[in-house]
Amino acid sequence: TVQVSGIAPTTTETQLHDFFTFCGKITSIEHKEKSGTAVINFEKASAAKTAAMLNGGTLDGATLTVASDNSPADDDHQDGGEGIDQSDKPRAGIAAEYLAKGYVLSENVLSRAIELDQKQGISKRFLNYFNSLDHTVGSKAIGPDQTVSGKAQSTIDAAVQRAKAVDEQKGFSKVANDYYTRAISSAFGQQVRDFYTNTAKEITHIHEEARRIAEQEKQKSTSASTEATPAPPPAGSAAMPEPKTQAAPTVI
Repeated sequence: TVQVSGIAPTTTETQLHDFFTFCGKITSIEHKEKSGTAVINFEKASAAKTAAMLNGGTLDGATLTVASDNSPADDDHQDGGEGIDQSDKPRAGIAAEYLAKGYVLSENVLSRAIELDQKQGISKRFLNYFNSLDHTVGSKAIGPDQTVSGKAQSTIDAAVQRAKAVDEQKGFSKVANDYYTRAISSAFGQQVRDFYTNTAKEITHIHEEARRIAEQEKQKSTSASTEATPAPPPAGSAAMPEPKTQAAPTVI
């Protein structure tokens, strides 16, 4: 549970939910519009700790004060299970997602994210998930039992280009709707892996990852728009003529 104050009068409960859902699954929000405060309950203690990290963040033009009653230990450093929750992600990665979506976080908030990762470490669930991607993408782009992290960047770049040629045939890109899968198989895959699996980083690294996320989202949106655009009629075919509207007779 976290207490939030300094909320702008124009901020809605939906906006609060959208802002804090980056931290993890929210179970309830008690928003008091008149006082500009809210109590937000999360499913996991680690999500509440991430939310407290956002103290000083900006929402709807207002600087938020975010506080927690206590400092619970992270509850998500565990093995097993497929996939990851939002609260499994490194705090620096979550901060990058905020920036990519256009939210404003001060350097103090970004520094706090880095410090939390260094203090708490990165969850085993997330590391297992990311390492499995490393093997999956490496096997596809480079060869059996290969990893992206085990090859020089020049080798990865060449392999990724070769993989793109057969990508549609294997259908990999159609199921790679996860950002990490797309990013690690790109030309900057090794940088992405280093960002999410190492705790040694600087604020500039968060901004760089935010730009990568924003660019991926832009490309995905452009691709979706292109697919939705109807194809022009084949060359030489007669296009459907526009119906001619006759003017109504003038009645005198």
